[in-house]
Amino acid sequence: MGVANSAGTAALSGLAYESAARHMTLNIPVVNPSATVAEARERVMGRRFDSLTDIAVCEGDRLLGLVRIEDLMCALPEAPVTGIMDADPPVVAPGVDQEVAAWKAVQHGEGALAVVDDNQRFRGLIPPQRLLAVLLAEHDEDMARLGGFLKGTSEARTASEEPVARRLWHRLPWLFVGLAGALVAAVIVDAFEQRLRSEVTLAFFLPGIVYLADAVGTQTETIVIRGLSVGVGIRSIRWREIATGVFAGLALAAIFYPVAAIVWEADVALAVALALMVACSAASVIALVLPSIFSALRLDPAFGSGPLATVIQDLLSIVVYLGIAELLLG
Repeated sequence: MGVANSAGTAALSGLAYESAARHMTLNIPVVNPSATVAEARERVMGRRFDSLTDIAVCEGDRLLGLVRIEDLMCALPEAPVTGIMDADPPVVAPGVDQEVAAWKAVQHGEGALAVVDDNQRFRGLIPPQRLLAVLLAEHDEDMARLGGFLKGTSEARTASEEPVARRLWHRLPWLFVGLAGALVAAVIVDAFEQRLRSEVTLAFFLPGIVYLADAVGTQTETIVIRGLSVGVGIRSIRWREIATGVFAGLALAAIFYPVAAIVWEADVALAVALALMVACSAASVIALVLPSIFSALRLDPAFGSGPLATVIQDLLSIVVYLGIAELLLG
């Protein structure tokens, strides 16, 4: 019983590019459960397959098990293939992510991995060389993400070794965004000029609030990128990171307020404390959202995510701080 490699091509056209189905092959030896070892060997001989590590034992289009080629060659000729097959091999669905499929094969100590659909119909086998290629590609991508790049290590190396002109081309647009943000910040501060003139002490704490919000955001961005590099999605950590930002802001505010209230005016200390709490909480949210947007757009967060997050966090921190001060001291 042979299966042509092109039989299921049309059915797979709607699947994701990095799915198990994109790496499987249908051009493998397949035998009936009634076949003997000798019959299975005869089926293998004189034919070329995409993979010969495992022989699929199928009843119709339903997978019953897999027989390793080593076991087939060592078994007695008259023995049934069902007696030497693995009746419970690891399987994946066609739409499963390629990295998940590769790791499942590794965890079960299998050289190849069977693909079955929701109706338990056998769709093909992912051979060892393709599993190895997936693991290598995913490793390269993870290492690249850890370094702040979204694509492979070749792109990471190119970005690291490119000439000055290309470096400026990649970086200056985001720095121009930062320059625009600085101009907007100046306009915002100018709008609160009268408040700052009447309460000069407010200006003392503006750099500190901006810095601490940036620091909290940078910590969150680092956690997000590290998580992406090892397969941890943003959704699985978002609420914990947001909660961490909120509690970090509360802790900073709680430590700052009693000390500042003694040295400076209590109203100013309260405005700074509330601004710290709000700005740090918002910084965590911004640091979570931007990398995910850049990832979805297939843009490199190493150049854009950090500068853009800094601009947004700084502007928001300034608006929050001066707005709270206006409300409390007005």
